[in-house]
This record gives sequence, C-alpha cells and structure tokens, in this order.
Amino acid sequence: MRAGRLRTGLKGWGGVGAMAFACVLAVLAALLLPMVPWHGTGGGGGADDDGRGAAHGSQARAAQECADPEKQTLAPSGDDGPTIDEIRAREGEKRKLVVGVDQNSYRWGYRDPNSGGDAELEGFDIDLAHRIAKDILGDADAVQFKAIPTDQRVPAIQDGRVDMVVRTMTINCDRLQDVAFSAPYFRTGQQVLAPKSSKITGYDGTLAGKEICTAAGSTALSTLEQDQKDGRLAEGVDLRTTVPNQLDCLVRLQLGEVDAVVTDGALAASQAAQDPTVELKGDAFTTEYYGVAMKKDADDLVRRVNQVLEEWRADRAGGWQHSYEEWLSETMDDAAKSLPPTPQYLRTS
Repeated sequence: MRAGRLRTGLKGWGGVGAMAFACVLAVLAALLLPMVPWHGTGGGGGADDDGRGAAHGSQARAAQECADPEKQTLAPSGDDGPTIDEIRAREGEKRKLVVGVDQNSYRWGYRDPNSGGDAELEGFDIDLAHRIAKDILGDADAVQFKAIPTDQRVPAIQDGRVDMVVRTMTINCDRLQDVAFSAPYFRTGQQVLAPKSSKITGYDGTLAGKEICTAAGSTALSTLEQDQKDGRLAEGVDLRTTVPNQLDCLVRLQLGEVDAVVTDGALAASQAAQDPTVELKGDAFTTEYYGVAMKKDADDLVRRVNQVLEEWRADRAGGWQHSYEEWLSETMDDAAKSLPPTPQYLRTS
C-alpha cells in the first residue's frame, strides 16, 4: 500500500472503523453462505435429442456470429422441459432452484447489517431470483443462494454448482461461447469511480499514470485491457490490481491503495451511495446489458426465464418497476435508466 496516499476522514459507513466492521461482516457472510460445489441433477444435463437440438444449434451459431450479444437468446415459453423437470424432481430440502448471486453488491445482492436477525440476502437481483423460483417451483422462497465471486460465475454454471447466475452479469460475445443468457433485464455501462477530491474527470487523459482497480473476470477488466492494447487507454494506467468481488475495489479505494475503480455504472452508483466521499466521474463509456446466465443446453430453462422476465416487466404492482423503485431509484439519477430493456429474440424456425 502507498501509505502516503492514505486518505483520512472517511465517511462511507462511518469511517475507517465502520469499514473494518463491513469487512468483518463480509467474512461472516461468506461463512454463512459457503461456496461449495453442489452435485445436484439440475442445471442442464446432456445434449439429448429431445427437441432442443434445433433451437440450441441456432443459439450456438448465433454466438459464433455474435454482433449484438443482448439479442442472442431464445423466445419466451411457459412450457416445461428436461432441465425444469430435473429441478422439480429434487426431493426434500434439495427441491430448490440453486442460484449464484453476489452478497456484497449494495442494492443488488447484499446482506443489510441493519436488518437484524440473520441479515437475509436482498436487492434487485434477489427479487428476480425469487420471482423465477416462484414460477418454476410455485414457491418464491424455494431458492438456495450460493455466493459466487465475479470470476467464478461461468465455471459455477458449467460445473453444475448452480442452475443459473443472477449477479449483475453482463451479456457479451465471449461469455456466449460458454453459457446461455436470458433476454436483458437491465441496461448499464462502464464508468469510473474515484474520490470527489480527485482530479480524475472520467474515462479520459486524467487517468494517465493512475492505478485502477477492477474485479477479476469482469467486463471492466477485459475492456480496459483491450483498450490498453489498442492504445485507447491513457498512458501509464496500471491495471494490476484485481479483486474477487466489486466491493473489494471500493475498500481499496477508501484505503488509498488505488486511484480509481472501473465497473458497471449501476454498481458504481451503489458504491457511491455507500460512501459519500467518492463519486462517478464522467459518463458511461460502454453500453452493456445484464442477463440471467444458464447452461448452454438448458434451452427450456432459458425460454422459461425469458417468459418470467416478460411477466416481470409487465407487472405494475410487484414487478420490475417496483423492484427498481425499492432498490435502485435512490442511487441512479438518470430517469432513462429506470426503463427495462426491450428484448429481442432469436428466430429458430
């Protein structure tokens, strides 16, 4: 750590002492929600010739020819299929939808230390996971949450540890080679987060010579690495600081170990809400979409999730807009961001 740059007078969650408490809380939460392999029968199964082949083949070809990744998903359907049947066939306590989530992304998937009791997971992504569980299993609480670090989201799906990941996961062409995505449920873009006192003004020349923190396996890191390779990133930017989870970057920033954080604007806004000494710098410099990630051959599950998303967007009483108002409206000041993306689907005929 560069001791000379240690900032004093932190306010975020009550200063350095509160930050220490937050770190302890994260450790305790990790113990409560262990990341252990789950060897259930759900999450996709093999590529049997059961009617999924044509649609899956179309989806695979589309991924190879990817131009607009947020459009590379299957049309919604309320029909059951082999993946859903496997999930429903689980017995007893295992009869749950297993969902990979975050547990420390404020307002998205996090444990509120002020909620008392066991500090259950809550947030925008958590609402969506409950909605999917309600549709598939008839019980919104029939869901088992597993904490998944950013760089483990794809492996967790491929290894069958989870049925799906609902974790502010950007749909992109590289990931479409490994997993299938639902239609987008949120629009965002990469932004810079830095101390209010910093002279950094955005994703521009003011980043020259600065150290930036990103999460390992994130689109922020891959975007910055590509921009650095192509000469679009300011000279001398240091990208060596990567962390397992986005909140770790905020901690590094608060401790003065890095100059800025680059992450999705939606997440950055939530982090700024946690600490009033930092702020978003400049506009988003990409356009990205969050989607629910599943196994590539789980076509019936993809279609079913897309059906749930259609209904969630249309539900004015307890749907997308309700969750947005409850969790995100206070941290996101752009009214246009409060509109769910309009989905487009692959033609499989």
